[in-house]
Amino acid sequence: MKNQNYKPCDLVIYGALGDLSKRKLLISLYRLEKSNLLEADTRIIGVDRLEETSEGFVQIAHNSLKSFLNKEINPEIWERLSQRLSYLKIDLTQPEQYLQLNAAVDPEKRVMVNYFAVAPFLFKSICQGLQSCGVLTAESRMVMEKPIGHDLKSSKEINDVVEEVFQEDQVYRIDHYLGKETVLNLLALRFANSIFTTNWNHNTIDHIQITVGEDIGIEGRWEYFDKTGQLRDMLQNHLLQILTFVAMEPPADLEAESIHMEKIKVLKALRPITARNVEEKTVRGQYTAGFIKGAAVPGYLEEEGANKESTTESFVAIRVDIDNWRWAGVPFYMRTGKRMPNKRTEIVVNFKQLPHNIFKDSFRDLPANKLVIHLQPNEGVDVVMLNKVPGIDGNIKLQQTKLDLSFSETFKKNSIFGGYEKLILEALRGNTTLFLSREEIEQAWAWVDSIQDAWAQNHSAPKSYPAGSWGPIASVALLARDGRAWEE
Repeated sequence: MKNQNYKPCDLVIYGALGDLSKRKLLISLYRLEKSNLLEADTRIIGVDRLEETSEGFVQIAHNSLKSFLNKEINPEIWERLSQRLSYLKIDLTQPEQYLQLNAAVDPEKRVMVNYFAVAPFLFKSICQGLQSCGVLTAESRMVMEKPIGHDLKSSKEINDVVEEVFQEDQVYRIDHYLGKETVLNLLALRFANSIFTTNWNHNTIDHIQITVGEDIGIEGRWEYFDKTGQLRDMLQNHLLQILTFVAMEPPADLEAESIHMEKIKVLKALRPITARNVEEKTVRGQYTAGFIKGAAVPGYLEEEGANKESTTESFVAIRVDIDNWRWAGVPFYMRTGKRMPNKRTEIVVNFKQLPHNIFKDSFRDLPANKLVIHLQPNEGVDVVMLNKVPGIDGNIKLQQTKLDLSFSETFKKNSIFGGYEKLILEALRGNTTLFLSREEIEQAWAWVDSIQDAWAQNHSAPKSYPAGSWGPIASVALLARDGRAWEE
């Protein structure tokens, strides 16, 4: 990533009074302020349609910190942050109201960063409003959240609207998983350590598992989620992005274009899943009533506002094959679901078993080595390997042990940030490396649309699983057919 002189910004948050802003963005900005990572002259302008004053917005921000920071608010840090905050009441559908921005931002002194923390149907209105009021320059940027459409067609429509006003290098498409330390550490792990760089292919790796488990249910989002489902809500973005980092070829450098290029190659190499093979490659699930951490929870069809006839999946497991030289014959198994036993995001790289075993007194078959990369809740890396049990009598006895690289333990003096802090900072600094290109988004949608269409053609209904389990029995069979099992 190129060294550059960072400029102060006018960060304009559209939807500043919404849930995302209060739970994530304002908290992240406080943490960046605490770490002295915000340029001195950077300003934060909240925009929403509700009647509010700048003083009222400051109070709302303070209340958000009290609710979601999970730490005591430092008065000195809060004072610095609050001085940056102001508010504008703008109906985002009314172009003439955007003229208020002319007095609030200063393009000559600061870069305007427009954060679209609103539903995608408002993107067109915001883009047109910004264009009509004349505040944008070649340096201006826009940041947008997922979902960027619900299929390839709608994704293209959204990107086309944005493209009318912003150039591709001005657009920052967020997937907050890409700001997590352990996802970024994949680059270091793979391309800075010869022990992994030279053993990261079909010659040494048997298969790879990617799990993103959530213990929560719908959480009042029934209307949105039931139209979306777990495949589109989680797998199309988070899991496929993790997959690209695990599977991509070494980029020429750490510049955005080089990394995007290698990720796109992986997405283009994904073997299509169609009506012909969807039943053997995928499993859909929907949770029924059960228990999470000892507490009874309702089933998906019993949630508030539920449509009792819904066939939307809350769980999906998929066998993914990548048709290129590096990964020929190495399956990637991905699963994600709601109402799992606990919140867990991890990558498990299973290496091949040794062909000959001279330690049969300990193991009939030597267990394979594993590299386990924990993304949440406890970020870190484990290497599962075999060691001799200490002792001088009898034969050599082996035992599985773990080399544990816990980020919080290893880097005690370093702050471990969440995904949003890193991505907001990179957007303010103008670095697009950790954001998604248009082509990445559209390649991912093209592959996922094929699966969605195959389910519809086959009238595939989700299989039930009790809340508090790791999904339907069929997801176990997905791996068992290949002589493998999920890491539990």
